[in-house]
Amino acid sequence: MEFIDILTERLNALLVSAVEHLPALGIAVTILVLTWVAAAVMARVLTRVLARTEPRESLRILLKKMANIGIWSAGLLIAVVVAFPSVTPGKLLSALGLGSIAIGFAFKDIFENFIAGMLILLREPFRIGDFVECEGIFGRVLDITVRDTRLRQVNGEAVTLPNAMLFKNPVQIQTHAELRRISIICGVAYHEDVDSCRAVIESAVTSCGSVSDDEPVQVFANEFADSSVNFEVAWWTESDPLSERRSRDEVISSVKSALDEEGIEIPFPYRTLTFNEPLSLHQAENNDQAEAA
Repeated sequence: MEFIDILTERLNALLVSAVEHLPALGIAVTILVLTWVAAAVMARVLTRVLARTEPRESLRILLKKMANIGIWSAGLLIAVVVAFPSVTPGKLLSALGLGSIAIGFAFKDIFENFIAGMLILLREPFRIGDFVECEGIFGRVLDITVRDTRLRQVNGEAVTLPNAMLFKNPVQIQTHAELRRISIICGVAYHEDVDSCRAVIESAVTSCGSVSDDEPVQVFANEFADSSVNFEVAWWTESDPLSERRSRDEVISSVKSALDEEGIEIPFPYRTLTFNEPLSLHQAENNDQAEAA
């Protein structure tokens, strides 16, 4: 019976303590609700204010995230202090300081991506809509969050990259500028006049509608290949992948047609065999007679 009496006494004490703390818990819940309301109001206010100032999109996202984190951090701190009067702000901050070390080791990757995301949003090395490549992954930026960045590859597949990966590795931004330089190799036969070929190729490229008039078309004799003199042909066009492919198709077709019209040979690989002595055909003739018989 003593065990039951002790258990009953402890349960009664816990019940009394819970009842005594109900007002504090109620106030803490109210504070959390007010925190949620304050965060929602702040988000709307920031949306209106930022719409007037028109900052860049990444800075707008960063300011909203920081304001939301700040409001919720303050609200949770106040709610904990109210719900547990023995916990002072100083003790809570000390506990958070010690606990943050263990949490930092346990969630290293999460915090690393979070900080990298903040820096990417602040510095904005690339924007939503840009085509970027990192570690062999190429695609259009769909969204940038504080943890990761989503890309859509040219084949339609979506890829999510951790922000730490984009922050620590080189990122090639294809659409950073409106125009991009493209080059191809075009070969002509050795007996053709180099200057005439250069003029024909340059005229053909310049006539293409996808080639920018703001930058010069460049045609340079590049190398002596096995069967041809190769020209490097360079021009500027719009920087997105689809425009690049269309421009490359138009330029190659135009150059091919222009060279054909001028009778300039585009050689295919061939080999010239040289013999020191004349070849005898007697054996071949004997074989032909044997086959005929």
